[in-house]
Amino acid sequence: MPEIRNYTLNFGPQHPAAHGVLRLVLEMDGEVVQRADPHVGLLHRGTEKLAESRMYNQTIPYMDRLDYVSMMCNEHGYVLALEKLLGIEAPLRAQYIRVMFDEITRLLNHLMWLGTHALDIGAMTMFLYCFRDREDLFDMYEAVSGARMHAAYYRPGGVYRDLPESMPKFSETKYKDAAEVERLNEARSGSLLDFIEDFTNRFPQHVDEYETLLTDNRIWKQRTVDIGVVSPERALQLGFTGPMLRGSGVEWDLRKKQPYEVYDRLDFDIPVGVNGDCYDRYLVRIEEMRQSTRIIRQCVEWLRNNPGPVILDNHKIAPPKRVKMKGDIESLIHHFKLFSEGFVLPQGEVYTAIEHPKGEFGIYLVSDGANKPYRLKIRAAGFAHLSAMNEMAKGHMLADVVAIIGTMDIVFGEIDR
Repeated sequence: MPEIRNYTLNFGPQHPAAHGVLRLVLEMDGEVVQRADPHVGLLHRGTEKLAESRMYNQTIPYMDRLDYVSMMCNEHGYVLALEKLLGIEAPLRAQYIRVMFDEITRLLNHLMWLGTHALDIGAMTMFLYCFRDREDLFDMYEAVSGARMHAAYYRPGGVYRDLPESMPKFSETKYKDAAEVERLNEARSGSLLDFIEDFTNRFPQHVDEYETLLTDNRIWKQRTVDIGVVSPERALQLGFTGPMLRGSGVEWDLRKKQPYEVYDRLDFDIPVGVNGDCYDRYLVRIEEMRQSTRIIRQCVEWLRNNPGPVILDNHKIAPPKRVKMKGDIESLIHHFKLFSEGFVLPQGEVYTAIEHPKGEFGIYLVSDGANKPYRLKIRAAGFAHLSAMNEMAKGHMLADVVAIIGTMDIVFGEIDR
């Protein structure tokens, strides 16, 4: 009999498959995991504490940096908390824009997850294909906010500005000839809505390509089927939300069960898994990408036909237009007061949650009547999932740990906050 020794293995924090700075201490019996102990806090930025010394408006850019793959969704949860305590509601057009960009963000998140998860397991090409689509989605971010990642586009009372009527275009360089530039600019000749619509027409075929590469791939199924199985009851007990919960067969989606913004006006389905393994969670997220495309299409159609304001006209909360501010003393005072003192929230506490790409993203906010929060607590979706690491990995091989981390879709910005 070969002698099998027990090892304590450090998986990370600089491991390429750790999806951030996860230090995972594994107790191994040969190649079988006996215990998995995740150590978090290596990326801690103190976001919750920083918020206590910043005006409400100034905390919006911190939200982008939590889950830095789902930027606008984080902002959405925070902005909804402010609006709930202020007792205001964004204009309808702003709500449609928010929902559309939430779903664009969901695609960004799931493409990142699919590319890196497949890369961890050994499918290299997926990563490159997914990033091809992410480029177009980042162009949409850039068109509305000026930033490709950390947008700070959602504001209390609406969004920063309306959708642009033109898209930036590529120009000829020594790397791109006229024919290539013409092909790239084909979808950019109209407005941002035209560009988004063109993307939703192309994207479903790309998802088909991803499925052709992976769904029936023998190696992919060997690495994901019956790995990290979680029963529906246990998933609820562990506090799972989002695709991790739906993959176990629980049909729970805040967009349907506790609708916010205009989700109750839109037509889409909730994909649900059966076996609660890595493979089912993969199928759930793939179908979510198709459903997000459906939602984006409906938003584009509505936004085309319904012009209107995208932020409230209340200058105690939303700044006046710059043109007005430069020529009118009252607007100048509003602008100055808003950016030097901010606005005050009434005393009280509030919790709002949104269906973030990774699960339920909640903001618990306590106001003592000042212009900054007394306490801000972030309910990060990935934190509960990571806490189940030991239970999901026990008895599996070392190589399966990588598949389990991948299926959780964790990002450490929100876990360590």
